[in-house]
Amino acid sequence: MTRGLEKRSMKRLGKEVTFVGFGALEIGRNWGLGSGTEVERPDEVGASEVLNGVLDAGINLIDTASAYHRSEERIGLFVSDRRNEYILASKCGEHNNEPHTYYDFTYKAVKESIDQSLIKLKTDIIDIMQIHFGPDPEEVLNRGETVAAMKDARKEGKIRFLGASIDGGLATRCIRSGDFDVMQMAYSLLDQGNKENIRLAHDKGMGVFIRSGLAAGKLTKRVIPHLGSDFPEKEKVKKLLVLVDGDGDRLTELALNFLYNEPGVSSVLAGSKSLSHIKQNLELLARPLDQSLLDRALAIVNE
Repeated sequence: MTRGLEKRSMKRLGKEVTFVGFGALEIGRNWGLGSGTEVERPDEVGASEVLNGVLDAGINLIDTASAYHRSEERIGLFVSDRRNEYILASKCGEHNNEPHTYYDFTYKAVKESIDQSLIKLKTDIIDIMQIHFGPDPEEVLNRGETVAAMKDARKEGKIRFLGASIDGGLATRCIRSGDFDVMQMAYSLLDQGNKENIRLAHDKGMGVFIRSGLAAGKLTKRVIPHLGSDFPEKEKVKKLLVLVDGDGDRLTELALNFLYNEPGVSSVLAGSKSLSHIKQNLELLARPLDQSLLDRALAIVNE
């Protein structure tokens, strides 16, 4: 069996989640590496195919947000009838104003946003509601309105657990506060800044969801046509590609196994508008782990 469907325990939540989860950004909002059709969200048929295919494959976590434009609505339309098959996580604080978004972390706005998410998702309860922090997360935490609104929504039976999507020192603050059950953090072979936060959260029994686990496509074959452009990690990516003889799939395999080897990670949010990409991630995690190659990759990124 693929390691991608291995269940990992989130002790504080009393739930188990598949190592590979589904990040539902791209089925609702134009996003991704590239331009034009490369970043366009799928049509209704395509979105339904991806969502149902993810569940058919055995993945049991779907992560969405109000800010992902039509994502919540499409989840409600196409898989609300399979609600008992997945853990549902959404976010509040950043709001949909398609084609844009805006931030409002006031008590009233957050309570209303949660109610709207329930309607769009066609569910009575959202398992995990996370704060979708904006440009001044410290102010949001200091004011406390967002957390208060989420706690009241929990008392009302609208959400089960609280989460925060944030990195660095403020993630550490959230973990230590005791207010949150789940942390969503950026972490990848190229960006290991949250390593200690992951371990701290895991030690407290929290769920740890990883976003940008493939560095927004930079650790996939999709990066190859863009190597002529400038981006901060380009030289490391080029060296990693040399290590895997230019095979972008092997690069992704290394990136996924790096995350798999971190016991503090509950689930890696693999986002795509293509079901084949999700299935390929699962297939790559079914291959035997080449620890020697992974060690050489780590030496490259840490040099």
